[in-house]
Amino acid sequence: MSRLLANTLRAALAVAVLAPALAWAQADPTAPAPAPDAVQPAAEVETPEAREFFEAIEVNVVNIDVYVTDKKGNRITGLTRDDFELLENGKRIQISNFYAVEEGRAVAGGAAPTETAPSAAPAPAWDAVDTPEDQRLHLIVYIDNFNIKVFDRNRVFTSLREFLRTKLTRGDRVMLITYDREPHVRRPFTSDPATIASALFEIEKMSAMGNSAERERQEILRDITEADDPSYASLRARSYAESVFNDLSFSLDSLKNLVSSLAGVPGRKAVLYVSSGLPLIAGEDVFHAIQDKWASATSAILESRNYDATRRYQEMLAQANANRISFYTIDAGGLRTSTSISAENARPGASAFVDSIYFSNLQGSLQLMAERTGGKAIYNTNDPTKGLDLVAGDFRNYYSLGYSPAHSGDGRYHKVDVKTKRKDLVVRHRDGYRDKTTEARMADGVMSSLFFDVESNPLGISIERGPATQRDDGNFVVTVDVRIPIGKLTLLPQGDDQTARVRVFLAAMDQKGGISEVQETKVPIAVPTEQLADAAGKNWVYSVQLLMRGGPQKLAVGVRDDLAATSSFAVRTLHVGAG
Repeated sequence: MSRLLANTLRAALAVAVLAPALAWAQADPTAPAPAPDAVQPAAEVETPEAREFFEAIEVNVVNIDVYVTDKKGNRITGLTRDDFELLENGKRIQISNFYAVEEGRAVAGGAAPTETAPSAAPAPAWDAVDTPEDQRLHLIVYIDNFNIKVFDRNRVFTSLREFLRTKLTRGDRVMLITYDREPHVRRPFTSDPATIASALFEIEKMSAMGNSAERERQEILRDITEADDPSYASLRARSYAESVFNDLSFSLDSLKNLVSSLAGVPGRKAVLYVSSGLPLIAGEDVFHAIQDKWASATSAILESRNYDATRRYQEMLAQANANRISFYTIDAGGLRTSTSISAENARPGASAFVDSIYFSNLQGSLQLMAERTGGKAIYNTNDPTKGLDLVAGDFRNYYSLGYSPAHSGDGRYHKVDVKTKRKDLVVRHRDGYRDKTTEARMADGVMSSLFFDVESNPLGISIERGPATQRDDGNFVVTVDVRIPIGKLTLLPQGDDQTARVRVFLAAMDQKGGISEVQETKVPIAVPTEQLADAAGKNWVYSVQLLMRGGPQKLAVGVRDDLAATSSFAVRTLHVGAG
């Protein structure tokens, strides 16, 4: 009987160190064979190098989501591909893909442009369920409990609940996260936004740190007002600014980690960030208070620049743009009133100017986050309903311009600009993206599957757990089969075989949040041409043995068909060591 298949199916890497959740284990020659519907490997083994007979041509499409209004804020629909001009790094680029959405429904281009009043709020398009995966919305509602006041937060929730219940489209997926000195996923991604709306009632009962931060600010301002020596006042201001900058660093790290973990989630992504604001420059207003009292203390304003976090914001936002994430920000502080005229905080020397610096500093970050990523900032209002209507308008009315850059995986950040032929229109979009390698995008997809249980599976892969053997050190060697339908792979003739080029990426996360590095393995596949018809209905089984700790483990797998440039991601929870 002729050879059926020849490849390396089982991992044969020795383990040196146990990773936080996963490591390769030495192949077990006694492991069970694949299931009957799987294509079985023959005894003959062929090295991956023997299969390097072609160059895969990577076609990477970059999607830029565009929102168009007139100068009065009225939304413009009905534009076509020919109405846009797309530039990358200042050079005009051909638009290869064009996708237009009006009121939650994809439309064919060509209609005459129309204006829609921003106050219009049609009912959700609940029948719009055929949204392509690369256009589906994933919305993260991020409640910054550390940088918000309780009253401000709960006041905003009334409008936010109504937005979630009535303004999203069927098929949109929503997640709820709170930041309480560290992030907590309160509700994972769901297609039922009413679930998220209801969960806001639970968050209303939680504490918030914004009130404490405001008291600390008032104390330092009183100290400066009562101080007789500008040197002492500067010392107190530095101590305060360092504390605020430290808290700000943790807040920005949390946001940066969020946008990083969302990288592999397909489609459009938006973060609805609810906060009383983050400072661009930590403690800027207290240094102004010093100069406001002592005109001779000219170095105070210069000293505040030591606590300028603008660059950290820019790094985080560049990463958001790289991952197709837009920020929509809500200043829960609403219409702010200077503390200098507040009976509660009235004090000698109180300055409306210093308060204005404080408010501008907090709101500046919210504006920056929205503007750099093509989103919207809602501020200077006690009722964010109208602003949320505009956010809903973005989600339900937009243009997606796709293009294939000349470069591929260079790792650089590329500036993007979109213009319309009509000069009277206003265009919003993210300002650039980072060109990631295929390996980086696959790793992103695997990690996003681990964090958010998001699967994108055009290849129809599946994960099956085999037996687990406990070792003397208490850890387990677990057999895992990744089943890949051969009929969904792209095959090319090579001698007497039809061959595919496939890579498998794996990572695992334990119950304590320990995460392994993403590991990559080439899986060359060869099917004798005369057996192709029979093999098309079967699975190729990539079997690997993993060294894992006992307890629940989440395993994410990515499979890349390099010939077709198609990727699939799947995730499964394994109860290692459970009976």
